[in-house]
Amino acid sequence: RIRHSLKARRDETDFRNTQGLLKVLQEREDLGEHELYYFDESGFSQSSPVPYAWSPIGQPFEMTAYSHSRRLNVLGFLSRAGKLVYHTSTEPVTTETVIEAFDQFVAQKDPDTFAIVVLDNASMHRSKAFRRKIMEWMSHRVHLVYLSAYSPELNLIEILWRQMKYAWLPLSAYLSFDHLSKEVCRLLDGYGSERTINFE
Repeated sequence: RIRHSLKARRDETDFRNTQGLLKVLQEREDLGEHELYYFDESGFSQSSPVPYAWSPIGQPFEMTAYSHSRRLNVLGFLSRAGKLVYHTSTEPVTTETVIEAFDQFVAQKDPDTFAIVVLDNASMHRSKAFRRKIMEWMSHRVHLVYLSAYSPELNLIEILWRQMKYAWLPLSAYLSFDHLSKEVCRLLDGYGSERTINFE
């Protein structure tokens, strides 16, 4: 599978510095000093690329092609320890949607636990409305760390999105939007118990 790369557009020094910072944060997480989460948004629709499938010779497996489909947007917070907090929306993701997801994350977090959330530089994560909330979240022991620009490979939750789309979702999930939504939520709810990713 061919993948797009943003490597040519990034500042390599910033990338290496961020890589080093994340390593330190992971080491301190392992010592129990804080919890480390990786945040990102991803969309699931019937027009998304479907995984490869085996079929007998001369009997190609065919599915309906959708040029337009409703989209289930998932905003997730993933830790290396197998914790996942997520928020879904069928509406376009806006700054308000992201703020709602962060408010939900803060509300469910153990108030005595210090959490660090790693996120990219999407405009919604840098908007004035979003920045106005940062101090409030810090008062609840949630701090934000921004990745260097054009460095999606440093955001571990990207691995979860790929696994879901290209390995875990069954082909039958794409037969209807309702079925797709249920299957996506089933996988998310089962993460950490039924399925997990080894980041070591």
